[in-house]
Amino acid sequence: MVIFSVYVVNKAGGLIYQYDNYVPRAEAEKTFSYPFDLVLKHHDEKVVVSFGQRDGIRVGHALLSINGVDVIGKNTAEGKDILEYLKDPANFPVSIRFGRARLSSNEKLMLASMFHSLFAIGSQLSPEVGSSGIEMLETDMFKIHCFQTLTGIKFILLADPRQSGVDVLLRKIYEIYSDFALKNPFYSLEMPIRCELFDQNLKSALEIAEKAGNFGAGS
Repeated sequence: MVIFSVYVVNKAGGLIYQYDNYVPRAEAEKTFSYPFDLVLKHHDEKVVVSFGQRDGIRVGHALLSINGVDVIGKNTAEGKDILEYLKDPANFPVSIRFGRARLSSNEKLMLASMFHSLFAIGSQLSPEVGSSGIEMLETDMFKIHCFQTLTGIKFILLADPRQSGVDVLLRKIYEIYSDFALKNPFYSLEMPIRCELFDQNLKSALEIAEKAGNFGAGS
């Protein structure tokens, strides 16, 4: 079983902790001749495929490297604009690696805030008073699980749909937060969590859960 990532969101909707436990890297590398037959565009400081799919390369995939050298945002390692570079026949044939780009820090902050708002909307849409809000969202590839404490802190976990014992694991993460963040004299409430013992114990809990396929009360 796989646990992908953990997010901790404060009561105002700010992301105060995020850990990527496992990020699948669906990548494809291909050698292209001139003229280049995919349509690329700039998007959020990256170059992504906007039209054309082939050999494992999909719309939305980001360009990651050219001739084995990682690109830097919208530019090659030499500082040249990638779109201009691929217009020059002298640069072909060229080997390009595509894949899903990792979320930036700003994107993670934005997504955490969006989930906070969605959680509030879910509570307001409830036909009954006192709804707990969203506890789980499911896709074909993963599930988003959420546990909100009485003080409004949200612990969000992305996991394989087959992963069991997630509710117990979320409460275990809350326990780790209480023991190693709240009891840390240098930690301020609602602020980003930067505590080595919190990191270590969180990683240990995730490792136990993945190996067992579940997280029982005695773990």
